[in-house]
This record gives sequence, C-alpha cells and structure tokens, in this order.
Amino acid sequence: RIEIDKMGKSSKKQTVKFVLDCTAPVEDKVLDVASFEKYLHDRIKVDGKTGNLANANVVITRDRTKLTIASPADLGFSKRQLKYLAKRYLKKQQLRDYLRVVASNKNSYELRYFSIAGGDEEAEEE
Repeated sequence: RIEIDKMGKSSKKQTVKFVLDCTAPVEDKVLDVASFEKYLHDRIKVDGKTGNLANANVVITRDRTKLTIASPADLGFSKRQLKYLAKRYLKKQQLRDYLRVVASNKNSYELRYFSIAGGDEEAEEE
C-alpha cells in the first residue's frame, strides 16, 4: 500500500522543460551541441551552487540539434539563466557577433543568425 502511494505521488510531480534549439548553427557546423551541453552542465546553478544538478533532479538531454533542460516545477528554475549561459557560451566561442538567442515560445530559446541588411558601405566610409 505504501509503494502505491509513492508511485502516485511521483507521477504527479510537475516538471518544467526548457528547449534550446541550435538547429541553424549546428547544420552549418559552427556550433558543437555536445560541448554546449557540457558547458551548461558545468555552469547551471541550483540553489546558488554549480554542480548540483543531479541532487535537484535537473536533467539535460540532447538530440542532434536541440538541448532540453527538465527540472521540477517547485525548484523555480529560470529560463533567463539559460539565456544568460547561452550568451556566455557564444561569447566564449566567439560566435556572439553572428548568433543571437531568441525566445521562440514560452519555454524555448532558439539560436538564430543576425539578419544583416545593406548599409555596410556607410559604416566603412566613416
């Protein structure tokens, strides 16, 4: 009887999933998803401490072009922290000038190229 109650509670736990979609840079072989995943794994903070993911049941999974970060809803994991870390990773890889982190919907970010329209000639003349 006790085991049934535990199973019932564990299935009811809410999880929040955030998706980082890196499709464009990965297809152009600009970004390596595995190193990005490792970077996030080492740097995501839970309760103000890095390296605390396993204890807090925060799981990072990756497929070919996407990273999914799942955490318990009661943890209060912030989407903003993911954006911050993604931008820092891009800066470290010297890709920040070409890529930007854009919210594609409520719980996902997408890495997009800057759309560069004309007007470069004017900047060079000055």
